[in-house]
Amino acid sequence: MEPLLFYSTNLQAEKVTFREALLKGIAPDRGLFMPEEIPVFTQDEISAFSKKKYYEIAYEVARKFLRGQIPDADLIAITKDAYDYAVPLEKVYERKYVMRLDQGPTASFKDFAARMMGRLMQYYLKQEKRELLILTATSGDTGSAIANAFYGLDNIKCVVLFPEKEVTDRQRKQMTTLGKNVQILGLDAKFDDCQFLVKKAFADSDLDYLNLSSANSINIGRIIPQIIYYFYAYARLCHKPGEKIIFSVPSGNFGDMIGGMFAWRMGLPVEKFVIACNENDEFPVLLQTGKYHKIVPSRNCLSSAMNVGHPSNLARLVALYDGVMDETGVISKAPDMARMRKDIFAFSISDEETKEMIARAYKDHKLLLEPHGSVGWFGLEKYLLSDNAHINSDQVCVSLETAHPAKFPQQIQEILKIDPALPHSLLGLEEKEESYDVIKNDYQAFKDYLVRNYK
Repeated sequence: MEPLLFYSTNLQAEKVTFREALLKGIAPDRGLFMPEEIPVFTQDEISAFSKKKYYEIAYEVARKFLRGQIPDADLIAITKDAYDYAVPLEKVYERKYVMRLDQGPTASFKDFAARMMGRLMQYYLKQEKRELLILTATSGDTGSAIANAFYGLDNIKCVVLFPEKEVTDRQRKQMTTLGKNVQILGLDAKFDDCQFLVKKAFADSDLDYLNLSSANSINIGRIIPQIIYYFYAYARLCHKPGEKIIFSVPSGNFGDMIGGMFAWRMGLPVEKFVIACNENDEFPVLLQTGKYHKIVPSRNCLSSAMNVGHPSNLARLVALYDGVMDETGVISKAPDMARMRKDIFAFSISDEETKEMIARAYKDHKLLLEPHGSVGWFGLEKYLLSDNAHINSDQVCVSLETAHPAKFPQQIQEILKIDPALPHSLLGLEEKEESYDVIKNDYQAFKDYLVRNYK
């Protein structure tokens, strides 16, 4: 069987296999890897998912992209090991649900991608008998999920950059209390600055000897695992043949959203995607006007993991709609905006609206949301009340809750006057000792740090 090949969104690099795309992280021309074709499930295959466990659906999705590259027995062992926790679908009212992607080892949806990606990388690296240095920028939950997924692996070292002033204490401590092969770097900067330093390091030929790769959602290995839970939600909630579902996705760097869009292209019956952003509204403005403008610096909002002024994965979305956007945000070929507007409803939610939604959801439904999940639920409400939505009470809708409320205790205490119960993964975190380095927001300082500490 011929393997599926992956091309670069910048269209200047050679096509590669999944193994190469995963271990490279980013294409040599600084573009993002995309599958040459998006494999499709039949409706019968999708219907059969209703009888499968999460890890079995994960295996079926991954197998479509990794055809002929990993033996089936090895792949199902990887998915079974990666997904050993619950994925609750909490009914709010009628057929409206919140999918709680907060039950993994770091209480964040990033666990779904990080755990599977880490296991796939380890699988290939053991075969090749070589090591990688992972560089990752985080706006909150990515860092802790990646750090935990790669912690203790012999053939992978990991460096995580984070904006010191824009993560919560618990988000930071989930990264800075590990040690071993995980190094954390704090910067007086924005997430976009951290991501810029990472991307620049990948393009620096002086650092080729370090065998760099990425675990951010710029890596296709992060996107494929995020397709899975859309199929899982549909399999558990939709029972009529061809019944359509609506998803609302709180969005920052757009990796989660791209996973959903891939699922749609793979045959998942979707009515609409709601893309809910915080005050970093560059995408809603693009959808409305057809013009793209980065937000520099990004706006600091309560939903800190979504404080992204230029989402990397927007280049993938543009590619899905037959356009071309480079890594700087320049669109050289316009996407099909009419089709994009038909498929997507995008909305920007303010911090005040985020707080209001946390309070109202708890008062009306005893639904406990943190700021990111609040943005998602508010976006769904906005769509259901909009002029172009003709939705009856039987319509299945799912909003994604991307982090556990206990990761944001100050906001929850301030708004609801309650202290959210800690999940098992956060117990004892406050007492652990932290260790991380601080560097200037300067590429040369970052490069010097890597050269000095990694051989």
